[in-house]
Amino acid sequence: MKTYGFAAIDAREPLVPFTFERRAPRANDVVMEILYSGVCHSDLHMARNDWHWTVYPLVPGHEIVGRVIEIGSEVTRYKVGDHVAVGCMVDSCLECDQCGRGEEQLCRKGNTGTYNAPDRITGDITRGGYSKHLVVREEFACRIPDGLDLSRAAPLLCAGITTYSPLRTWNVGPGSRVGVIGLGGLGHMAVKLAAAMGAEVTVLSRSSGKAEDALALGADKLLISTDAEAMEAAQSSFDLIVDTVPVKHDLDPYLPLLDVDGTLVIVGQVGPMSAFNSVPMLLGRRRVAGSPIGGIRQTQELLDFCARKNVLPDVEMIRMDQINQAFDRMERSDVRYRFVIDMASLQAA
Repeated sequence: MKTYGFAAIDAREPLVPFTFERRAPRANDVVMEILYSGVCHSDLHMARNDWHWTVYPLVPGHEIVGRVIEIGSEVTRYKVGDHVAVGCMVDSCLECDQCGRGEEQLCRKGNTGTYNAPDRITGDITRGGYSKHLVVREEFACRIPDGLDLSRAAPLLCAGITTYSPLRTWNVGPGSRVGVIGLGGLGHMAVKLAAAMGAEVTVLSRSSGKAEDALALGADKLLISTDAEAMEAAQSSFDLIVDTVPVKHDLDPYLPLLDVDGTLVIVGQVGPMSAFNSVPMLLGRRRVAGSPIGGIRQTQELLDFCARKNVLPDVEMIRMDQINQAFDRMERSDVRYRFVIDMASLQAA
């Protein structure tokens, strides 16, 4: 099917209007009209080829909310008119042990990314949500629960599940002591979700400038990481620290803050990290871990949880023709806290 969107043609140029063909729907596919598309920092990295694996032309977007307009003959989960959501992957083998556990993001054969990935059957490069339509295997579409604001839900499909998954993996609940490093797109979701789970939440920041925002988002307090006395007093006070910082940085200031058997989980930086001192890890049986997105089952669980608890990202709605300005603003950290594209603006753009 012929459709259209916005694409990066190379790493140096702005995104431009782009017409292309989606693959023909298969019997187990859902075809959706995209209503809202979140703008993730990884979209910017991919458009600029910061990770050196971008295939151009690139249509970004893996935080997608839309309406079903067609279903394949074998589809049983959805009907035309349903509101559905798609995140960072659109396929996997569904046969390996990880897929069997509902951990498709860890598929032994590799999951198929929503964009910039070879289709599992045809090998064609997938294209994402900055477009009018999407074709997706029904198992990789999540149902939007009643009561969840469609216009604000899209960032849950990446920022939301990226922070929800480690909170669930490390069993956060009432009484848990959770620290969040960074208060951007990922960090603000980590704060909201951990608070909704009943945890005691502390935002770790280099200055006091984000104290008001942290408390408004649901944090109990702010810990200033450049305050040596405060950091000393906070040693051994966290069960889990969610590190959302998206650039190379030093972990040494944070490891002593973990209690015995505590974990610092990295969800922000993709790439090299600074070397760190192993002494706090050895003496406190502390851990440094990483976590990607969650599986489809857990993503649906997240959407249902957010609908029950009324947890939604703070978003700024933009038109499709504002995407390049949005990318520039993201580089300056000038967004509170996620951009969402109203895809009704696409045709005019």
